[in-house]
Amino acid sequence: MPTSALTGPQCLREGFRLVLSPGLRQFVILPVLVNLIIFAALIYFAVAQFDVWLEAFMPALPQWLAFLEYLIWPIFVALVVLIVFFSFTLFATIVAAPFNGFLAEKVEVVVRGEDLFPPFRWSELAAMLPRTVARELRKLRYFLPRAIGLLVLSFIPGLNLLAPPLWLAFGVWMMAVQYIDYPADNHKLGWDEMMGWLRERRWRSLSFGAVTYAALLVPGLNVLVMPAAVAGATVLWVREGGRRPIVPV
Repeated sequence: MPTSALTGPQCLREGFRLVLSPGLRQFVILPVLVNLIIFAALIYFAVAQFDVWLEAFMPALPQWLAFLEYLIWPIFVALVVLIVFFSFTLFATIVAAPFNGFLAEKVEVVVRGEDLFPPFRWSELAAMLPRTVARELRKLRYFLPRAIGLLVLSFIPGLNLLAPPLWLAFGVWMMAVQYIDYPADNHKLGWDEMMGWLRERRWRSLSFGAVTYAALLVPGLNVLVMPAAVAGATVLWVREGGRRPIVPV
């Protein structure tokens, strides 16, 4: 693995440090509240529906192969966890998009060496709403066809054994897409340009997505992962030659 893959964990670690710093804490409160609500809903629905979903994905084996259920059961437990967790995480980022875009802008000011924040105004946040919502809908257009394809694969006997690793790989990539889009969108980078930027830095992008995905699976820590990932992606953006900073209003 290229040494560039180490960049992702370093940037996420820096993201945690930034969002816990006094100058940025005020911009983290709302994303964290959104995370708390979404993850509480995730736990509720997962507990209530887990057995139903697992039964739907598990293949029906003939009696003489019943012993294999003990071997493949963990695979399909992992499949249900990946699908449910990733779907709820994506929904949380959509809801929190305006706050995340605003946070990315403030983090970039700090990362580039400017530590004087303009006074917070709700009007500034509200002005970002139409653009950030449109951008999140564009992400859904990218995500849904691929997620549906993987979901169909999950129901095909035999082939559905490939579904857990494919869901994991797709989730890792989507974490990179989701979070690097905030600083990219702040600089009015088009969707295709942003995807090209990520592909040119594939190992860095995948390592960032992987460590973010892993952090989201850690109870307690996952509450802070969303804002930390926004900050970490902004650090990655700046270090990898992202466009010059937006001048604060």
